[in-house]
Amino acid sequence: MKHESLLSPYRYCPLCGSRLFVVSGERSRRCVDCGFELYMNASAAVAAFIVNAQGELLVCRRAKEPAKGTLDLPGGFVDPDETLEHALERELSEELGCRPAEARYLFSLPNRYSWGSVVIPTVDSFFRVALRADEHLLPGDDVAAFSWVPLCDVNPEAFGLRSIAQAVARFLEKEV
Repeated sequence: MKHESLLSPYRYCPLCGSRLFVVSGERSRRCVDCGFELYMNASAAVAAFIVNAQGELLVCRRAKEPAKGTLDLPGGFVDPDETLEHALERELSEELGCRPAEARYLFSLPNRYSWGSVVIPTVDSFFRVALRADEHLLPGDDVAAFSWVPLCDVNPEAFGLRSIAQAVARFLEKEV
């Protein structure tokens, strides 16, 4: 997908409203009237691979669009002024009511996150997370439900977001 197609929904300057909001570079538009330039940079996101002592992966069912009803890993977008590690802790708290005992960075993948008519480029960072043995998980926020699935039964194609499905396949290559 070309960068201009990512910028195509932005026809008016978000600062002054001018219609003279023109392509300025490979990933930007500039307002002829006020000089504002909008860049389409990637947003950061995090996701967790949580495997229990029985060799089962924690998978979530998405409660909201995009890909509502499909499988997902717990995680989400990184807020401004937040580290990847803090975002991971916050997302696990919001989505499952837990905190990681340990988190180890694994890899990252580029993604295109569709939100209505807007496509947001992201860089998704994946972590292997260990929970405390006494954690009691409760679905919240964007999670309709969760379950523990034996690694040998996990199907990457059941995950609704492209980068998550790719990450699950990559993770399983090393784990199974």
